[in-house]
Amino acid sequence: MNQLDQLGQSGQYFATVARGLESLAAQELEGLGAESVTLGFCGVSFRGDRSLLYRVNLWARLPFRILMQIHQFPCLDAPALYRGIQTIDWQQYLTPKHSLAVSATGGNSQLNHTHFTALQVKNAIVDQQQRVWGDRSSVDTQEPDLRINVFIDKEDLCTVSLDSSGSSLHRRGYRPAVGQAPLKESLAAALVQLSGWQPEVSFLDPLCGSGTLPLEAALKALDMAPGLFRERFGFETWTDFDPQLFDRLLEEASARQKFLLPAPIFGSDIDSRVIKQAITNAENCGVDRQVQFTCTELAHLEAPAAQGVLVCNPPYGERIGRDQELSGLYKLLGDVMKRRFKGWTAFVLSGNRELTKAIGLKPSQQTQIFNGNLPCQFLKYELY
Repeated sequence: MNQLDQLGQSGQYFATVARGLESLAAQELEGLGAESVTLGFCGVSFRGDRSLLYRVNLWARLPFRILMQIHQFPCLDAPALYRGIQTIDWQQYLTPKHSLAVSATGGNSQLNHTHFTALQVKNAIVDQQQRVWGDRSSVDTQEPDLRINVFIDKEDLCTVSLDSSGSSLHRRGYRPAVGQAPLKESLAAALVQLSGWQPEVSFLDPLCGSGTLPLEAALKALDMAPGLFRERFGFETWTDFDPQLFDRLLEEASARQKFLLPAPIFGSDIDSRVIKQAITNAENCGVDRQVQFTCTELAHLEAPAAQGVLVCNPPYGERIGRDQELSGLYKLLGDVMKRRFKGWTAFVLSGNRELTKAIGLKPSQQTQIFNGNLPCQFLKYELY
């Protein structure tokens, strides 16, 4: 009997997301059919059946991982952790033929080293296997058949989950070619969403690098599931994997794809090498005929349409001595937007408040976003 059967075809899940994007991710999950959606720190909990679990992995643009909770128990110290893990019947999830990997997050006063916590969990699982099977699973940290996540909170509660995603969902699979400071696909999708851009309006990133922002905009506009480009998901090697259900969801996703954009999507950059990377990435997700990438200096950039949305992620200048050089770039960006993009709405993601002053425009809206661990501002400019 699998976990979803035990729960009456309804499972408890947790989607991990970047800090600050919890509300946006909750809206996305509700749109996909999630129930009992509740915001958490760097994540969203929700309920649903197995079909929803597969669908969220396939369609959600913002989460990193979708975890399926299988057990919770009080956990004060290492012996309590070991005993709690052994109360789980691991036969329903794992045989000695399956490889495993354990990751641990959180901690309390007694369990404050995640590597030790993960090791204790692994030992409890394989010791049970040795008792039951006389054999045990091997550990594969790269591509395990079952990825187990353990979270210990400050109230000494241990939550054990199975990672249904495998590698992080932000790694769509279309982007082997990236620039020097690539924007995660999930954050790019969030910025597109936060901008309020609709596919009927032109979209431009004038500092596009390897093209992540225009490509995520294109995937949204063409109703393409971001998970279609991945080689596999974690749940595909679970003992209760339903290939017929997943094949049906894949067919539905393929049938929904559109092939013509209602309005153009553009990306430009001064560096011809990263534009080549952007074009390669566009080819990998089948939108190379839809998204227009050009090697264009910012100073020579002209608005490609009378109205549209401009979104960009200029460099932040974290190294000493680089801020002065980048100040000129931000000033140029502001000048170009003021002079040539009247009628547009612009959005700039920046992790450097001093540099954004050089833009010379007053933002009409500021949203705090984290790019990794770096606090940033997503600034909106109405260009009249």
